[in-house]
Amino acid sequence: MQPRNMSMSGVVDLAAVKAAQEAKAKAEQARAEAARQGGGGGAVSPAGLVIDVDEAGFERDVLQRSTEVPVVIDFWAEWCEPCKQLSPVLERLAVEYNGRFVLAKVDVDANQMLMQQFGIQGIPAVFAVVAGQALPLFQGAAAEAQIRGTLDQLVEVAEQRFGLTGLTVDPDGEPGSAPEVHEVPAGPYDALLEAAVQALDAGDFGGAVQAYKNVLSDDPGNTEAKLGLAQAELLQRVQGADPLQVRKDAAEKPKDVPAQIAAADLDLVGGHVEDAFGRLIDTVQRTAGDDRDAARLRLLELFEVVGGDDPRVIAARRALARALF
Repeated sequence: MQPRNMSMSGVVDLAAVKAAQEAKAKAEQARAEAARQGGGGGAVSPAGLVIDVDEAGFERDVLQRSTEVPVVIDFWAEWCEPCKQLSPVLERLAVEYNGRFVLAKVDVDANQMLMQQFGIQGIPAVFAVVAGQALPLFQGAAAEAQIRGTLDQLVEVAEQRFGLTGLTVDPDGEPGSAPEVHEVPAGPYDALLEAAVQALDAGDFGGAVQAYKNVLSDDPGNTEAKLGLAQAELLQRVQGADPLQVRKDAAEKPKDVPAQIAAADLDLVGGHVEDAFGRLIDTVQRTAGDDRDAARLRLLELFEVVGGDDPRVIAARRALARALF
């Protein structure tokens, strides 16, 4: 069965998502512009390497940021004496590591939901989030040599497995200053974007993929093209699939990761967003190694299709964080 003229209407509103993700797009544009000029990306001041995070900003400040740089989370409280010994060490190392990781400080008294979601029984507790994947580092006060060894392993894994080389630090930046944003001039993309939409409507998903890639090759921060590409690639994956067979395989082979991924794609195309996310989160929970990575990466791709500010994506990101450790 070949699903021709399939539409993501009702699942994704490109215009609304584009507005909601404006800040993220600008950051990506800054990195693209800096890369063209031979730089490493928008520079952050040393003070920007240590941030206070609360529940409201966790999605933006930790999960989204972890796609660019490892985020180390320090769970602490004012009354905790060991925290007062550990936190200054972590803050000093964050500056010393010069952008290889960002330190996010979470006051557990003010953010008890985050404490529960991470399953923390005592503080200080230190976790890391890398490319959306959470992992515990250590609990309680630790010797600086042990902390350094753990951080060295973290940044090595982040670079080798996920290609995260960290942020560029401006030593002359003002305390608390935000990364400098270089606006990238918009190109004449209207015709290409319209051609991509027409290709989608005609069922020419390969043509739509190529049209969106043509835009992104010149403007990597173009949000509409990025989201459109995610849609087109999804539709291309399910093109020609037999939905009944895909769902039969998924039901009969709950431990078969490719079968679950294929069913999740169909769930999303059919508008069953929560089902798609839930299927892959369950798969992440019961797998390990390459299988877990495959399910996690497909889930992150589906997040892109729906849009990072969608409440269903925010809830699923939190569920994913719980499932990963």
